Amino acid sequence: MASYTLNERGVAHARKLIDARQYVLDSDWGEVTPTAADENAFLEGHSWDEYADWHLGLTDGAADETKARYAFVCGDFRRVHRTALIACVFRASEWRHKAIELAAHDLLQHLDATSG
Repeated sequence: MASYTLNERGVAHARKLIDARQYVLDSDWGEVTPTAADENAFLEGHSWDEYADWHLGLTDGAADETKARYAFVCGDFRRVHRTALIACVFRASEWRHKAIELAAHDLLQHLDATSG
């Protein structure tokens, strides 16, 4: 199983988007998760750093500026999705990636408090 490091920059970006009310509260994350084509389209007009901002985890050992490097996506490249954060908490918990689990949980709590 892969190991991951918390992407502090991705966490900060998600928090910034939540504070700016750039979120979706109710979505079917399985239906709106970015596809490989969505990721490629985003990368055509954005930097790898901007791509990284949408991910809460960095895959240990994966090369920078590859899609394999970034894990635990938390939005659709426009807004944070509450259901994406829930999925991140669940996956990180299931795979015992505690730092990512706790960061996603904190973001989820912040989103819920912000959205009131």
